[in-house]
Amino acid sequence: MPDFQPAAPTPRISNDRADMVTGSRDDFVVQFWGVRDKISTPGKETIRYGGNTSCVEIRVGNKRLIFDGGTGLRLLGNNLLKAMPVEAYIFFTNCHWDSIQGFPFFIPALLPGNCFHIYGAEASDGTSMEQRLSRQMLGPNFPVPLQVMRSELKFYELVSGMTILLDDVTVETVFLNYSHRAMGYRITWQGRSVVYAMDRVCYQDHIDQALLHLARQADLLILKAPHSFLEGGVSSSSRLWKDSLWQTGIETAKAAGVKRIVMSRYNPDYDDDFLDQVEEQVRSVFPNDFLAREGMIVPIA
Repeated sequence: MPDFQPAAPTPRISNDRADMVTGSRDDFVVQFWGVRDKISTPGKETIRYGGNTSCVEIRVGNKRLIFDGGTGLRLLGNNLLKAMPVEAYIFFTNCHWDSIQGFPFFIPALLPGNCFHIYGAEASDGTSMEQRLSRQMLGPNFPVPLQVMRSELKFYELVSGMTILLDDVTVETVFLNYSHRAMGYRITWQGRSVVYAMDRVCYQDHIDQALLHLARQADLLILKAPHSFLEGGVSSSSRLWKDSLWQTGIETAKAAGVKRIVMSRYNPDYDDDFLDQVEEQVRSVFPNDFLAREGMIVPIA
């Protein structure tokens, strides 16, 4: 793959829980550009945590890796305009709307001179990631087809258990939810690792073996946040979860020896005050656990 020219450093974005963002190594950093599940939720009640759907950027060594392309990808793309030409590696967990709906609005992909390596697994219907990204941009639903994008787009098919080598950066892949063909990723560089594990099998009451393998001794594990399925909407108490997925995720993280957990992909109905309650609860179970805020930067020391 062609050599990557390092982009100008992104300014560090402040947030109201900056005490959680520790370390000073800017050669391996995670930045959150979108933190919502399902649908974007702009408004006064989501200002502190953010309302864009999922997109996480990892700048590691001289590589730029992007995980999922929700509406947060549009913000990231606008930020990258001042760093062109851009080469980046985009990894999709699956093709649900909250993972791909920002891609048509990713301006750097429309401009010549940029290069994007795009990775994803075959869907349950046998379609490739290229086919699925193209479909969402077809008329009459969208006016600009994928073929209009003038950057160099290179597509790669993933299978569970595959390892991708990007010079000295290693990316491991494991299916975390086979029915959704949802992929989890482990990024390792110079002995440090970040794991991105969003869509997992629901209602597990035991250690998640796939996640256990992926998250072994990881410096940072990015997990999907708790969701409440109580009748009548969101409960006023963050103690009343019917969703056991986050609990098994934390138990698996403990067994794997994970150092820190960041939770993301919040239910669109959860406002900032409710997410404060969620964070308090999950930190009572795993003290080195915190919730992502849009714009938050986490160095991997």
